[in-house]
Amino acid sequence: MNATSIPMKNIPTLRLNVSGLLLAVGISLAAWWLGRAVPLIGGPVFGIVMGILVRNLLSPSETFTPGIQFASKYILQWSIIALGFGLSLTQVAKTGLESLSVTLVTMTTAFVTALVLGRLMKVHNKLQVLIGVGTAICGGSAIAAITPIIKPDDHDTAFAISTIFLFNLVAVLLFPLLGHMLHLSDLGFGLWAGTAINDTSSVVAAGYSYSTAAGDYATIVKLTRATLIIPICLILAIVVAVREKRAAKQTGVTGDFSLARIFPWFILWFLVASGLRTAGFVPASLLPVLHIAAEFMIIVALTAIGLSANLRKMASTGVRPILLGLGVWAAVSISSLLVQLAIGQL
Repeated sequence: MNATSIPMKNIPTLRLNVSGLLLAVGISLAAWWLGRAVPLIGGPVFGIVMGILVRNLLSPSETFTPGIQFASKYILQWSIIALGFGLSLTQVAKTGLESLSVTLVTMTTAFVTALVLGRLMKVHNKLQVLIGVGTAICGGSAIAAITPIIKPDDHDTAFAISTIFLFNLVAVLLFPLLGHMLHLSDLGFGLWAGTAINDTSSVVAAGYSYSTAAGDYATIVKLTRATLIIPICLILAIVVAVREKRAAKQTGVTGDFSLARIFPWFILWFLVASGLRTAGFVPASLLPVLHIAAEFMIIVALTAIGLSANLRKMASTGVRPILLGLGVWAAVSISSLLVQLAIGQL
C-alpha cells in the first residue's frame, strides 16, 4: 500500500461524516435561534423535535448516518465537558449543603417511583432509567449524560426528553400559582422549584415569576442538583459493567467487560473543567463563550438523536411512558414539599 492510497481510502468515510454533521449543525442553528426567541421551550427541545420531523418526513439517506451517529455520541460527550466550565464548585457548596436533604429525598423518590411504576406499566428498563434520571436531576442534560453509558435506542432517548419537557412546561405555568395558593416563602418556593422542576431554563422561568429572591435561590439549588449527575453516572457505569460481566459468564462469551472500558471518561473531564473554573484558571471573559458553546453542542447532539429517532417505534411504545413521567414528576413535587414541611423550611 502506497502513501497516496491511504487518504483516497478515507475520503468516502470523511464525506459521509461531514454530510451528517452538516445536516445536524444546520438544523441546530435554526433550533438555537428559535430557542432564543422562545426561551420557555429552549433550543434543545426545538432541536430534537426538528430532528425527528426531518428524519420521519424527509427520510435522509444512509450517507448521513455516520455523521449523525458521530454527533449523537461524541459531540454529546463534549457538550457535557463544556458544561463543567459553567459550574463553580465553591459557588454552589453552601446552598448545596442547605438543600441536600430535600434533593436526596426527591432523587430517591424519583428513582423508586420510576422503578415501581415502570414495572407496573411494563415500561422497559432503559426507558425507566432515562425518565427517572431526567426527572431526578436535570432533564435533558441528565438524559444526555447517561445516554453514552446505558446506550438506549435513539427513539427512547427522544421519547424521554419529550416527556420530561412536557412536564417542565406544565410546571412553569402551574408552580407559581400553586406556590401563592400554598403561601410559600421565597426560599421555600425556590427550593421547591429547584428540586422538582427539571430543566434549568424552566427552573429560572418559574422561580423569577414568583420573586427575584425565589429565582436566585432556585437557580443555585438547580445548579447544585445538576452536579449530582456525576455520582449517578459512575453508579450506572458500575452497574452496566457488572451486568455485562455476569451475562458473559452465563453465556460463556469472553470479552473485556471491565469498568475501565465502560467508565464515562467524559465525566472525569467534566470535573477537570469545573475544577479549572473553580481555581480561577478560566478567564471571566471566556465564560459566556464557553456557555454558548456548551449550549450549542447540546443542541447539535440532541438534534442528531432526533434525526435517528423512529416515530413508528415511539408510537408503538404507547402512552405508558408519558404516564410514567407524570407519576414520577408528581411524586418528586409532593415529596419536596413534604420534606420542607417536616423540617420547617416552607
